Amino acid sequence: MARASWALAALCVLTVLGLAAATLAQPLRNPDTLVVVRISSPDSLDPAWADDIYSREPVAYMVYEPLIFFDGGSTSRYVPMLATNVPSVAEGTISKDLRTYTFHIRTGVKFHDGSVMTPADVKYSIMRFALVDRDGGGSWIVLTPLIGRDATRDNAGKLIPTVFDEMNRAIQVKGDDVVFTLKEPYAGFLSIMASFSLVHSKAAVVTAGGWDGTKATLAKYNNPASPDKMELFEKDNGTGPFHLTSWNRSINQIVLERWDGYWRAPAKLKQLVFKVVEDWSARRLMLTTGDADIIESGYADLPSIQGAAGVRVVENVPVMFTQSFFMNLKINPEANPDIGSGKLDGNGIPPDFFSDVHVRRGIAYAFDYATYWQAAWLGKMTPGNGPVPVGLLGYDVLNKWYQTNREKAVAEFKEAWGGQVWEKGFKFTETFNAGNPHRIIGTRVLKENLEALNPKFKVDIRALPGPSYFPNVAARKGTLYWLGFFVDFADPDDFVAAYMHTGTNYAPQYGYSNSALDRLIEQARTETVEAKRADLYRQIQKIAYDDVPVIYLGYGTVPIVYRTWVHGWYTNAMFSLQWYYYPITKQ
Repeated sequence: MARASWALAALCVLTVLGLAAATLAQPLRNPDTLVVVRISSPDSLDPAWADDIYSREPVAYMVYEPLIFFDGGSTSRYVPMLATNVPSVAEGTISKDLRTYTFHIRTGVKFHDGSVMTPADVKYSIMRFALVDRDGGGSWIVLTPLIGRDATRDNAGKLIPTVFDEMNRAIQVKGDDVVFTLKEPYAGFLSIMASFSLVHSKAAVVTAGGWDGTKATLAKYNNPASPDKMELFEKDNGTGPFHLTSWNRSINQIVLERWDGYWRAPAKLKQLVFKVVEDWSARRLMLTTGDADIIESGYADLPSIQGAAGVRVVENVPVMFTQSFFMNLKINPEANPDIGSGKLDGNGIPPDFFSDVHVRRGIAYAFDYATYWQAAWLGKMTPGNGPVPVGLLGYDVLNKWYQTNREKAVAEFKEAWGGQVWEKGFKFTETFNAGNPHRIIGTRVLKENLEALNPKFKVDIRALPGPSYFPNVAARKGTLYWLGFFVDFADPDDFVAAYMHTGTNYAPQYGYSNSALDRLIEQARTETVEAKRADLYRQIQKIAYDDVPVIYLGYGTVPIVYRTWVHGWYTNAMFSLQWYYYPITKQ
């Protein structure tokens, strides 16, 4: 089981009810509306597609709700949501063999169109998330525990004929209950249900032309080509305290309105507005003038906002995430400006440039970790040494990792591609999502580190807006690119599988596959003895060090920057950028 070694239950709950407000620069603005300003926009608002944090934030928990939810700031305790119970062995709703989970579904809950939610809607929603299974998406999170597969398609990209039947057997409606039968015991299953059992109306999706829930039509809807092909791309029919009223992509703004038919008491706020502003100075101005209530920021931004009237900064807020950059072993060269000439001739790199482990190790030794940690995070980052972050089983401060060493970097590059890399040099473009303060700094640090080794080494930097950046990565066009991983569910399998297993999120995008590692990951996820699991994760992290297709930079905390008139909020290490907006007030 995941261990809250940060005392997360205490640290994550940062409730600010009753705090005395600092002197405000101006009177309270728009008391019924909360304006949240981030650096990137969503791909889609459809819960069967939305996997990145910017897509999930506006809709997860506010428009759509799960069967159970996290208890305050805890990452391992749960409270009922659309189910009336949290399954347990003691109550007999988890079987003794730890494979069967029974949820009693709440009755009388209405969707935003006024129709009543049923257990069949619950099953359909989770089936749809699992079986739509877009490339690079999160469907593996549900597929893996339920049917022991990481994907719905075979190695040739064809839909596995039995996958619908396997899922259909694994999720059963029995009266007012929905019963899940796992392939094997899976320690993180309740955490998965707290994040990924988001329920929507089957009728609404079918009416919009979506999957009807049958085996016969599944192939048509499996692996959609783009986010705007999804039926709930810019629509909703969930059960949450807010409903979607508009998504204006020309001005990057999403508006959610309070839904007064909500099954609990209506939310305190009438409206949630999500805006996208990449430039920090503009976000800061919006906050100080009162045009924004909450803004996304990094530690490097804080000196310019600290002490501003009417603004509060909370530092060291625990979040389960790993910061990293990737080296693509099988770059897609098609219309790809980031590989230059496409050859190892000093003016570019070949598509398989990073497949040589000496290139990867050279970069790992060249990077100036200490400068990055201080400049980007003001030292508020735990040094990275593998995919599993602080707070989860499998993290070990003693795990071996790379340290900055110019001599070793030079030696590795002299070995790379039979000496050709050092002799001929290279030129490529590293990419990151525009507006991200940590990556603005990190990309520059890496560029300087590599170019200082050899005058023939040239690295350019290209920032892409989120709606372009993430599809570029998914299309395998990234060369060396920067991504973090925010927790999906509180178990180490979430991180090691997402980063390194052949069939899940990231590995297909950067061309990595290691069958021995896959077997270790699969063994660790079903091991029920904690000591044996911990040993398996040590073996996994050793392979992460030896192969080094990903540079794990660190695990950290985040700052929260908001107006002092915002009250009633709390956060949780599972929320990533997301707040739980339901209890918030402005006063």
